[in-house]
Parts: sequence; C-alpha cells; structure tokens
Amino acid sequence: MVEEQSGSKSERASGQASEPIRSPVGTRDVLWPESERWETLVATFARRARLAGYGLLLTPVLEDVRLFRRGIGDESEVVGKEMYELTDRSGRALALRPEGTAPVVRAFVQHHPPVPWKVWYVTPAFRYERPQAGRYRQHHQVGVEALGTEDPGLDVEVISLAAGFYDELGLTRVDLSVNSMGCAEDRPKYVVALREYLNEHRDMLCDEHRESFGRNPLRVLDCKRPQCIAVTEKAPKMVDFLDEPCAAHLAQVREGLDALGIGHRLEPRLVRGLDYYTRTTFEFAALALESAQNAIGGGGRYDGLSEAIGGPPTPGIGFGIGIERLLLACDAEGCFAPEPSAPDVFVIDVTGGGVARDLCAQLRDAGLSAQRAYDNRSLNAQMKVADRTRARFAAIVGARELDEGTVTLRALHEGTETSVRREELIDRLRKEVGP
Repeated sequence: MVEEQSGSKSERASGQASEPIRSPVGTRDVLWPESERWETLVATFARRARLAGYGLLLTPVLEDVRLFRRGIGDESEVVGKEMYELTDRSGRALALRPEGTAPVVRAFVQHHPPVPWKVWYVTPAFRYERPQAGRYRQHHQVGVEALGTEDPGLDVEVISLAAGFYDELGLTRVDLSVNSMGCAEDRPKYVVALREYLNEHRDMLCDEHRESFGRNPLRVLDCKRPQCIAVTEKAPKMVDFLDEPCAAHLAQVREGLDALGIGHRLEPRLVRGLDYYTRTTFEFAALALESAQNAIGGGGRYDGLSEAIGGPPTPGIGFGIGIERLLLACDAEGCFAPEPSAPDVFVIDVTGGGVARDLCAQLRDAGLSAQRAYDNRSLNAQMKVADRTRARFAAIVGARELDEGTVTLRALHEGTETSVRREELIDRLRKEVGP
C-alpha cells in the first residue's frame, strides 16, 4: 500500500513545502536499468504482434468522456469510481484513458480502416484506485485488438499471441481461464436466473453487493471477497444458458486452443470487469503471485462496442497486459531479469578529453556503443568507471598514444592489451564484438 502524501493546508495553498516535490500517490518513476527491461519487454511484444500481422496504433491519452460512459457503462466501477475526469479551458468534458480497448474502437469508427483491422498498442492507463502490488494509478499496458470478424479462429489467434508472449519471457506458472459471456439473445435469461439466486442468498453476500447486486448481478461473479466467492460457487452458470451459436463458438475456441497445445480451463465465474464483453472472455493468472492480485492479462470479445459508441456493427476481440504486474510475476519466477547492456568500448582519455569526445562520436557513428568519463579524471578513476559499466574493452589514450596516433586496446575481462592505430580501431572492434 502506498501512503497518501501529506502536507499542511498552508503549504499546499502557497505551493511551498518543507520537503522536495515527489511524484503523485499511485505513480512511480521507472529508472535505468529497470527501464531497459521495459524496453526489451515492449520490443518482444512488438515483434510477436508484428509476426501475426498487427500494426502499432497510437491514440490520445485524453478522450471525450462519453467514449467510456457509453462504451464501458456508467454503472461500472471503472467509470463510476476510478476514471479521472476533467474539463478543459473550452469546457469540454474529457477523461484520462482508463483502459486500452475503447480508444482503439473509437479510432476504428473514426477512420474507417479496412477489416480485419489488427493493431497493437503500448500505453499508460489511469485509474483512481487503491495502489497495490503491480497496479498503480498510472499503470502501463501492452495489448492487441482485432476488429471485423466473428471467426472463433481469431479468438484462438489472440489468446495464443498472449500465451506465446508469456512463454518467451520465461514464465512457466501461468493459468489460463476461459468463459463465454453469451450475447444479447441469451444473456438476459441468465441475468434473471442469477439475480433470483443471489436474492435467495443475499444475506451471505459481502456488504457491497448485499444491496447492489440487483442492478448488475454479474458484478458479484467478479467479486474477490470470500463471502461472494462462496455464494457464487453454486450459482447458475452462463455456459448453461448459451444459445446454439454461442455454445458452438465457445467449443471451437477451446478446440483451437487444444490443437495448439495451449492449456486452459473453463471458469464459469469469469466475467472480467467491463460491461462490453460478449462471448469469449479469458484471463491469464500468474500462479507465483498471491491469488488476490495475480491477474497478468486478459480480454475477450466486444461485438457490440462499436455500435455503443456510434459506429457500425463490428465484432472485435483483444486483450490487455499490465506491464508492472507482469514484471512482478517474472521476478517471482526468477525469469526475464533486468540485464543492463554493457558498452562495446569505454574510451579513457588522460590528455584532456578531446580525444574521448572525437573517438566516441566516431565509434557511435560506426554502430558501436561507446562511453567515456568526464571532468578530466585520473587514469585509475576512469578505469574504475569503465569496470562499473562492464564494458568489454577499454580504449586508452595517454600522452604516448596521442603522439603516436595509437590507442591501447585492453580486453577488460581477460586483462590483455594491444596497441592499435586509431584509424584501425573501428575495424578491430567490429571483428572483436561482432556485427
């Protein structure tokens, strides 16, 4: 739990405080070398998405607030309790993006791309909620969305893309649960049956849902409190109310996952937290994390979302993966550890710094990573900096090397060194470090 920031009323009013300004509660800075792991994670995801035909989409962080009110629903916790809303200087009602799917569908409706439209994204998302492990008020997601077809084969492709991504990161303890939310024809019958069941057991529900379950009984299925979990164990199941097309769709998705060797289980209580889901829903959980906070990604179909925000009827499916929670899962399994990259060469210049400046520029232009020290430090001080960077080589220039037009090239791990003409240094390093 992250503690709220404190400060006297007078300090806040005057803009002055006795302590330095810190990042807002529920946000955090990602420093190097941890940020390098983020780079690698996003690059890995981008490569897998690109291989499956998904292109990068960038959408605004700010959206018209009506997008989420219509798309997600006013009754949802995301919109009703967690969404950041603001009014700009022109009086427009805007919201900071709380999730990734609705903006993608809005972009589809606005720009009319050809279908199937397959995109991936990486984005911050904002929710005013209690900060917890791997979930901040500003957190970050990678995800994909595919619009334009109801084919259950696309559901399988989307789920397998996420599963393959987890596998490439090295995660082995991942549980995949799958369910169907049905469609407009069969869900109302299920909602009536579930509401009747919950009414019979209302005294056993948690305080929040004891009085509110009637408005949207599906929310009780998503509740993580022990009381509601116990009650819903024997509640009616959505899969028992599916009409023939929806039941066939779910069966084909599960058959496809089996054919690809993707282990999964049917979880009748899986409804996810957003109202736009239809038919296929799925969620990945990291078993190495505590069960209350172990979801590392999920999604499903949203075949009515385009219409809800004023677009044409367009089926779609996608998922979002929280980066912070995913990295916690990697830490728990001891995989995908942060490994800051080491420079190819560290230039040590004890002649004033001009040679280091010029050599670093030449090396970088040639595609070699090069670092240097500053402030005209001694040879020993610069060597200590070079060791900390874990560079493979040190290119040392002293008075003798400056006069001779040479560089002493030292292999830092082996301790060997040789003299190299400056004009031959790049070719020599390329042979040593590879392309």
